[in-house]
Amino acid sequence: MSEERLIELETRLAYQDDALTVLNEVVTRQDRRIQQLEETCRLLIERLRNNGDPVFVGTPADEVPPHY
Repeated sequence: MSEERLIELETRLAYQDDALTVLNEVVTRQDRRIQQLEETCRLLIERLRNNGDPVFVGTPADEVPPHY
């Protein structure tokens, strides 16, 4: 294998290692955010269940328009 080819392969490997590190950081941040969103949803669902009041019962025709 020529010296030039070896340098090219080492360079490509270095770029791939960098890309892998960046992708890993992105996935880690996304995982943390997903966990936060799941916890928020869980808390909101629990709050709605404990509230006891129905969110809305009726049809859209029963709603008062926003300008009233």
